[in-house]
Amino acid sequence: MSEMSAMNRKLIQTLSETISKQAGHFSKTEVECLIREFNVLLGESATAGRAAVGLDRGKFRSILHNIFGMTDDMIMDGVFRTFDKDNDGLVSMNEWIEGLSVFLRGTLDEKIKYCFHVYDLNGDSYISREEMFHMLKNSLIRQPTEEDPDEGIKDLVEITLKKMDHDHDGKLSFDDFEMAVREENLLLEAFGSCLPDTTSIETFEQHVFQEQLEP
Repeated sequence: MSEMSAMNRKLIQTLSETISKQAGHFSKTEVECLIREFNVLLGESATAGRAAVGLDRGKFRSILHNIFGMTDDMIMDGVFRTFDKDNDGLVSMNEWIEGLSVFLRGTLDEKIKYCFHVYDLNGDSYISREEMFHMLKNSLIRQPTEEDPDEGIKDLVEITLKKMDHDHDGKLSFDDFEMAVREENLLLEAFGSCLPDTTSIETFEQHVFQEQLEP
């Protein structure tokens, strides 16, 4: 154990104490493991000693793709935006751990807020017809036989609005979305998969928490 890694270890322990209080779903030991994983994922940029150390959009998207099997660009951008709370274009260590707390283990309340934020593409606190159309168009498999696939998607948007738009104003507010998801949990990811499936969660947690703790 070199002096450097001993110092890092002390630093990681101190950091994990603070962060585990903010990220409610992880223990202090798990936070330590996530900090180590964050540093591994950061790779070379962490050693360059730059002031803003964080995962940029490209690196973050490749994590979503390679580890959690996400493929939809629009949704991955939304997930990045939701993790990057201070909008500085980087996911910092705190943002990474707090984001994962909801992403991997969030309560239904937390996941409703998270998914709504991902789907609100322009950040105006509503999911509009246009946003629904773009997301559904991206997430649905095109049938080559369809004359005009866009028509089918427009119909789907109208059906979705009928089901979820409680105040009938032609767009979804957070209250509309929350009410609809509470009535029917399957609507949580109505506009595309933005949460990991159980298998990805288990694989990731096993890799980060168990393998690191094994002697």
